Amino acid sequence: MATILCLETATTNCSVALSIDGKTVAFREENTNKYSHSEKLHVFIEEVLNEAKLDKNNLGAIAISKGPGSYTGLRIGVSAAKGLCFALGVPLLSVPTLELLAQQVKIEDCFIVPLLDARRMEVYSAVFDSEKKIIRETKAEIINENSFSDYLGQKTTVFLGDGAAKLQAICKNSNAIFLEDKFPSAKDMVSLAESKYKISDLENVAYFEPYYLKEFMLG
Repeated sequence: MATILCLETATTNCSVALSIDGKTVAFREENTNKYSHSEKLHVFIEEVLNEAKLDKNNLGAIAISKGPGSYTGLRIGVSAAKGLCFALGVPLLSVPTLELLAQQVKIEDCFIVPLLDARRMEVYSAVFDSEKKIIRETKAEIINENSFSDYLGQKTTVFLGDGAAKLQAICKNSNAIFLEDKFPSAKDMVSLAESKYKISDLENVAYFEPYYLKEFMLG
């Protein structure tokens, strides 16, 4: 039975979920325009452990959203995760942030395109099918009115994430669906982390770094 602490800090959303055997038993989340991760993350960790009446020494693994996303947010989350892994002697799991965001789409027979803000008209994006299988790799790209036309020309394409509004303002394709106010969340990490734990898909704690994708930009 795996007891996994899941941490998500890649965007303005700071969230922590505690899962036992693939089921969420405690969850905390806060999303503000200001990055409150450094103040909130460790508080949330203590709160979910207390709610579940679980000592941190009984954790079996730590899971972290690996990026891309905010440099500052990712750095805070990964530092906390690695610190816990070293202190407790437990393995580290990582989940790609865009894959995590894609889990929130429940529409059948569509493409799913999570978009995270990368400043100006640039976004971090990937493309998934409706089964959440990746069909185009993660990249940083500048969007325009023709972005993702290959997918929009085939069938319904769902866009979500804090970068989706940029595309929504210029995209006129009737196959486009935009889901508002969607952010990566630790509660959607639980099943992905559990699956990785079962097959021992682990990170090297000493050498693991977030997937920044771009060079450092504060934010």
